[in-house]
Order: sequence, then C-alpha cells, then structure tokens
Amino acid sequence: MNRKYEGLIVLNAQGTETSIDDLVSNVSKELEEEGAKLDEIKQLGRKKFAYNARKLDGGHYVNYVFEGEGDVIGKIKERLSLNNSVHLQHYQRLS
Repeated sequence: MNRKYEGLIVLNAQGTETSIDDLVSNVSKELEEEGAKLDEIKQLGRKKFAYNARKLDGGHYVNYVFEGEGDVIGKIKERLSLNNSVHLQHYQRLS
C-alpha cells in the first residue's frame, strides 16, 4: 500500500564543487532508486542554524513530497546516511 510522505533534507554544500541543483537531483535519484515516486520538490533555500552543528553554520533546505511503501523510509534513511552531502533528514507521513 503506497502512502504519501514528506521529507525535509538539509544539504551541506561546503567543500563540494557541484552546484545545489546537482545535489538536489542526486538526492532525488537516490530516493527513486529506493522505491519512492517523487511528486514535488521544493527548494527552500539556505538557512542559518541556531548554533554551529558539526562545524557548519547553515545548510540548504529541500522539501521532497513522495509516495512509497511502508518500508521506504527506513531504506531512504539508511542510504542517505552514507551520502556526505546530506547533513540532516526528517520524514513525516502525510496520508
């Protein structure tokens, strides 16, 4: 049974030579490879953190809306935890 999810992912662009758009598309490819069907991608822009987290003062926030099976979140979290460009990820079920 497919359910709709929303994922907020904070990207770390420091130390990379790729553009933000490339990082966003790479993450969306990884989501699709784990079985997610993307509905919408919103780039919320760069925001400064309240405190320096892991030597970062801010990150680029991207909101992904997608559909997938019940186990897709676990697969996505595991896969994106290996991606050095992903600083933080949070998911919630919409329906």
